[in-house]
Amino acid sequence: MGYVKTNSGRCILVLAVVAFVMTLTTWASGDEYPTQPITVYVGYAAGGSTDITTRALAAEVEKILGVKLVVQNKPGGGSTVAASLLATKKPDGYTLGSISGGALTVRPFMLTLPYEPLNDFSLICKYAQHVGGIIVLAESPIKTVDEFVEWARKNRGLSYASSGMYTQQQLAVEFFRQCKGLEFTHIPCKGGSASQKQLMGKHVDFLAGTTSHIAMVKQGAFRLLTWYNTIGPERSPEFPDVPTQQEMGCKDAPPLAYLIAGPKGLPDPIRNKLAAAFKKAQRSSSFQTLRKNISQPDVWNEGKALEEEIKKQYDFYGPFLKAALKKKKG
Repeated sequence: MGYVKTNSGRCILVLAVVAFVMTLTTWASGDEYPTQPITVYVGYAAGGSTDITTRALAAEVEKILGVKLVVQNKPGGGSTVAASLLATKKPDGYTLGSISGGALTVRPFMLTLPYEPLNDFSLICKYAQHVGGIIVLAESPIKTVDEFVEWARKNRGLSYASSGMYTQQQLAVEFFRQCKGLEFTHIPCKGGSASQKQLMGKHVDFLAGTTSHIAMVKQGAFRLLTWYNTIGPERSPEFPDVPTQQEMGCKDAPPLAYLIAGPKGLPDPIRNKLAAAFKKAQRSSSFQTLRKNISQPDVWNEGKALEEEIKKQYDFYGPFLKAALKKKKG
């Protein structure tokens, strides 16, 4: 070790202390970060919108930071599996998670989780958000949302598939059902791909669509009747004839974020450096092209504003889910 002998005969670890202090200073400032590959856990299976967008961002961030980003899929529980794993890692900037805002604002009211949703993570950025809408097959005689409502009133209990119980899209359809006084039969599935197959196989009458289903609309296999999970009542420029749920006077589920996060305690300099890198990647032409192809709105949030957004959604979903789960048990 780096001992220095003093006149009094005592030995002190001068060099060791100096090296330790220098290490802490460098780590806290983020000047040398990163110096090794960064692992990014994706909370969903390969091929979905979270996976696709995360890998696109990672490819750009690698160029900016000069290190490899190793993307690993850790699906399950609406990205709570990835979040649970992330919460156990060191806050050194070398393990990140690409998770849904629902892992912090929805799932905590449904599951017993090993993490505190508002306290155990360092939020880096929101780079996109989930959108979706009520979808039928393109061959369906139902052309508009008004025709859909009339059809549903004449045929009580129409069935629909979603990515799972109390997912954002299922809640949005539930709000629409209540708003219009309709009755539906919900068929929960394990993910967007499985719910899509339910509609394609004509096992259900309609679909609680998500971002990943919009490609099928553009390809002409599905028809989009109404948007939900929107920021406001304005219609999408890509689908000017499709009204939003808010435009129709119905309550809408707040759009859940695509989040990049680290474990609790990530030093601000490192978090800021990561946020800047991901923002530059999100603004890249390659990512913007991908975003437009899957009809994701161009959104961004970070810092205190993002923390406040997540807290607001937590407070929104909490009372609704507690009441719904209580009613279900009763």
